[in-house]
Amino acid sequence: MSSNGKRRTPLVADKRYQGKATPKKPAAKKPAPARKPRTRKTARRGRPTTLLGWLFWPFRILLRIIWAISWRAGLVAALIITGVSIYFAQQMPPVQTLIDQRARGSVTMADLTGEVFAWRGDQFGGMVTARTVSPHLHNAVIAVEDRRFYAHFGLSPRGIASAIRINLSEGRGPLSGNGGSTITQQTAKLLCLGVPYESSAWESEADYEADCRRTTLARKVREAFYAMGMEIAYTKEEILTLYLNRAYLGAGSRGFEAAAQRYFGISAAEVNPAQAAMLAGLLKAPSTLAPTANIERSRERAAVVVRLMEGQGYLTAAQAQEAITNPAALSRAAEARSGGFFADWVMESGPEFFTRNTTEDVIIRTTLDQRIQRAAEEALVSVFENLVADGSEAQAAIVVMSADGAVRAMVGGRNLRATGAFNRATQALRQTGSAFKPFIYAAALDLGVSPYAMVDDAPQCWSIRGSREWCPENYDREFKGPVTLTQALAESRNLPAIVLSEDVGREYVRNVANGFGLQGELAEGPALALGVSESTLLNITGAYAGILNGGSQVTPYGLLDLRIQGDPAVLMDSQGVGIGNRIISEQAARQLTWMMTRVVEEGTGRRARIDGWEIAAKTGTTNSARDAWFIGFTGDYVTGVWMGYDNNTPLSGVTGGGLPAEIWRETMVRVLEGRMPTPLPMTMPQTAAPAGILESQGGEVVDDDIVNLLDLLVGGEAN
Repeated sequence: MSSNGKRRTPLVADKRYQGKATPKKPAAKKPAPARKPRTRKTARRGRPTTLLGWLFWPFRILLRIIWAISWRAGLVAALIITGVSIYFAQQMPPVQTLIDQRARGSVTMADLTGEVFAWRGDQFGGMVTARTVSPHLHNAVIAVEDRRFYAHFGLSPRGIASAIRINLSEGRGPLSGNGGSTITQQTAKLLCLGVPYESSAWESEADYEADCRRTTLARKVREAFYAMGMEIAYTKEEILTLYLNRAYLGAGSRGFEAAAQRYFGISAAEVNPAQAAMLAGLLKAPSTLAPTANIERSRERAAVVVRLMEGQGYLTAAQAQEAITNPAALSRAAEARSGGFFADWVMESGPEFFTRNTTEDVIIRTTLDQRIQRAAEEALVSVFENLVADGSEAQAAIVVMSADGAVRAMVGGRNLRATGAFNRATQALRQTGSAFKPFIYAAALDLGVSPYAMVDDAPQCWSIRGSREWCPENYDREFKGPVTLTQALAESRNLPAIVLSEDVGREYVRNVANGFGLQGELAEGPALALGVSESTLLNITGAYAGILNGGSQVTPYGLLDLRIQGDPAVLMDSQGVGIGNRIISEQAARQLTWMMTRVVEEGTGRRARIDGWEIAAKTGTTNSARDAWFIGFTGDYVTGVWMGYDNNTPLSGVTGGGLPAEIWRETMVRVLEGRMPTPLPMTMPQTAAPAGILESQGGEVVDDDIVNLLDLLVGGEAN
């Protein structure tokens, strides 16, 4: 082979056979997977392949259906709830207009020095906000009422579920008892779900509020919508502000400002942890837990609130221990609860549109003297504890007033802390018995009869039209014959009083008694002299005040002046009340006063003596001792005491000169303590009593002048 020196390209098949293309072999196909024959287990997609699957397959289908329905229904429900809540939100008025929507106003009463002692009506101390109240009060309310207040949307599903569980476990209905309500829901209820009070639609505001508190499923649903509407319309602080101002906290207090002033005498911005805990604790049961009702029960509840505050980080352990060790104490006025009966009387006797039905907040300054009020209350308690049998249901009443009728103290019964209770000093009409006799002698003295004039204390009978002959007796069932008027009054002898009344004239006696304030139907027959007519303790005490002031009529009063809160202008005052027209001459009144001092010094009222003091008084005991009276006065005060049973049961061994005189003395010893004796305005008769007359017995011979005087006074007319 020759070579040209060049490397030759090796021959390949393609080159070798350029004229003929060699066909390529097709790529091998992957074999298709063999199709499995259809079986019954895999015939339809999603069906179970096992027996267990078949068992649960219907439940899976049911759950899918439920889910498909639920999310759609939930979406619709959410849209409805949102829509209704927005609707309620659009109806919400400005917060300020909801702060105080009381239908009634309040009455705050102060004593004659200006110190507040009683409250009536719905008290509202003024608007506070969630930011202006004490932080301790803010935290206490959140801790005890709604710890998740700032996190929820108006409802607390967890709280509702818990409340239902507790109610069912305690055998109540799911909506009875614990409610699981948030502060927002409670505020919605306080606002009565936006339904305003209309006097034309309700018999009373109490009925309206009772309807607002009703718990039904339909009302709960509406409450939930309204609460969520509030959450949309108002901020959390605004909702809490409404709650702080509208919540009822006992003793007529609406809102925490009124309650802080009512119980502690300070603003809600000033309360300490112990006071805040006590106020917040009242939300559970305001009337039951009110510290004026039961301070220990209120403190126990406050301790629970303190522990909640500590547990939620609002108080340190030291602060909590301090609040429990030194619990809140009532203010002096709240603790004393002085003058409840007096306050009720002022409310009843004052103008209705400024007291019982006031729509304004009224301030009334009264005649009450709290020192004298405490003296009367302490005296009553002392006598019943030391001199009255345990378990006795006997009652007593006391009235203390000045000579012009200004009432300084009033006790209407043994329950000294009662409010709105039956007042035996002003509401009980009882027979006056011998306490009526001074007005017979007042009539005689006014006609010029001398206190030393003689009258016959002898058995006599009177014919009563339509009845059998009436033959009264003296209390001691003895007759002393001729006695002076002074002795007859001092010893409270019945026959001389009747004889004198008949001689002076019953009509004149009635006129004098009516003039002094003993109103009503006075007896027509001779029994008028024995006090068979009825009177209240207040009225007969006022009648005795007329004797002290020199013989002028007295109208008992308790209101000094009245004004609207925040307005210095006086709308009413006591001018025109008190001392009125003259009934008997001043000379007759001064002589009668001297005669009544003999009752205490020598007669039936000796147990009322107070060393160094001149006292004029009269005892009274009615038939069968159903009523016992002692009414007397010093130079400064007239004090009346009544004792008896509400059901007219006779007193056992009690007369006006007994326990009532003891109560009178115990009262006046306290009232007069530390004071210089004030002389009585009295005149002792100039003519000396005839020898032996005061000690004379029936049947003794007396001189001709006395016989002539007896003829003048008695004659044969009394028969």
